[in-house]
Parts: sequence; structure tokens; C-alpha cells
Amino acid sequence: MKNGFFRGHGLGNDYLVMDPKELTFRLSPKNIKAVCDRNWGLGSDGILALVPTKKADFGLRIYNPDGSEAEKSGNGLRIFARYLHATGKTKKKHFTVDTKGGLVTIDLHIDRHGDASAVTVEMGQATFKPRALPCTLDVPELIQQPINAAGRSLVFTGVSVGNPHCVVFKQAGESWSREDLLALGPVLENHNLFPKRTNVQLAVPTGPKEIFILIWERGAGETQASGSSSCAAASAAVRLGLVKSPVTVKMPGGQLNIEVAPDFSLTMKGPVAEVARGTLSPSFLRGLK
Repeated sequence: MKNGFFRGHGLGNDYLVMDPKELTFRLSPKNIKAVCDRNWGLGSDGILALVPTKKADFGLRIYNPDGSEAEKSGNGLRIFARYLHATGKTKKKHFTVDTKGGLVTIDLHIDRHGDASAVTVEMGQATFKPRALPCTLDVPELIQQPINAAGRSLVFTGVSVGNPHCVVFKQAGESWSREDLLALGPVLENHNLFPKRTNVQLAVPTGPKEIFILIWERGAGETQASGSSSCAAASAAVRLGLVKSPVTVKMPGGQLNIEVAPDFSLTMKGPVAEVARGTLSPSFLRGLK
């Protein structure tokens, strides 16, 4: 379908899936911004593009709404998996996807309606090494490192799960507010310690196998849920001894289950929903160059 789109969400984190071969315009930063604009375009937390690959069953490029590119997205991968199944691009329930953040393995869970309403993703291995994010600190691992942001002295744990994350914990019994997220998120995302910017999670342990997080996504801002953020925060919580695996990660949009193996390999399971399919109008397309 020319200039078609598939819209889905994972716990309120919504993406558009497109096949560049079927588009009459380039997925340039300017066009991505226009399509993702919530007032003047379709509105989305990003665009998932099906691309050729020789490394896996399918290739995926992930674009943020500001036009930049993300290496990996847990919610995006679940939406992409549902798109592949729902549009008949695969009949398999087990397949691989090549992302800029590494190869991932997908398992579909088909419900009684024949929909892939839940997806398990092998998200790869978490690492706390500075060069993986990257981070300019000269330390062996980014475990509980000091950082100043918005006039506040904080301590963060840096994690890469194929994309970069800065996790800041409060102690059990305390809480983060949305005002904290709006103040700290953009400053930490663009902090000079992170030359390629970073995703941010404000986290607190809420049980022996449970944490709650607020999320500021690089290139997208505040989001209701994030699969890679859940993986990063769960990894950090396990590494710091705050919780044990498997970890239930609760977010404003809902919760995901994250298994953290002894070698910090990560498995994420969570729901995914299809919202709509359609085509961009000729008049809107005339504004894309």
C-alpha cells in the first residue's frame, strides 16, 4: 500500500510502522518530524522502518520524533513484531530482527483472536562500561557515579542495552514526581558526560522483585512506557542489589516483566496493541520533500 502506515502501542508508547519501499518520500529528519508531530501530522513517539538485512529475518531502523535515530526500542520491537504478523509478512512465531543496537530474537504469543497480543524479546546483554554508552567518565564501570543536573547532586548508574541509559535511584519508600522528570530529564539527556545523549530513568525499588520508573527518552522526551528503559533500570537494580530477577517494572503506562540473567542477558515480555492502519493523504504528502 503506497504511503501506508501501521499504528501500534506498547503500554501507551506509540509508534508508526512504515515500509520505505512503499513511500513516495524519504524518511529524512524533516519528514520524520512532520509525520510524528501530534498537532500537524499523524503524531507518534517514533517511526519503525522495515529495511533489508542479511543478518536476520527482518531489518529495523528506529527513528525518534525529532528525526534522530535510536539503536533499539523494546516497545518498538514488540510493535514491529505485531506488524510483521498482522500484515502477513511472517507466519513464524519465532524470528530474528536486526537493529542498530544488535540482533534480537522475537517470540510471539498469539491470543484466541489470532493476534500477537504479547511478545517476548531477547534484548541482548546489558553492560555498565563507559565506552558502550558512550560516557566520558574514566572508570571501569558506571556504577553509582556522581552527576550534577538542574542544580542537584545526584548519583547515577549508566547502562547500555544496545542504546544508552542513565538510571537514578531513590531509596525504597521515597518517590519521584513528574516535575522531577521534567526538570532532570532534558538536562541529563544532554549532559556533557554523554556525547551521544542518553535515555533517562528515575527509579525506585517498590518490592523485592519490583521497581517503578519515570522515563525521559532521548529524542522523544517524557514517555508513558519504554521496553529498553525497563531493561536498563531492571539491570541496574539487580546490579546494585536492590531487587532480584525476574523484575516487574512498573511505569505510568503499565508494567513489563524483565528477566536478568547472571551474565546480564535480558528477556522482556509485555503486551502490544494494534490501533490503526491507513494511508497519508495526497495533500499532506505535498508538504513532504
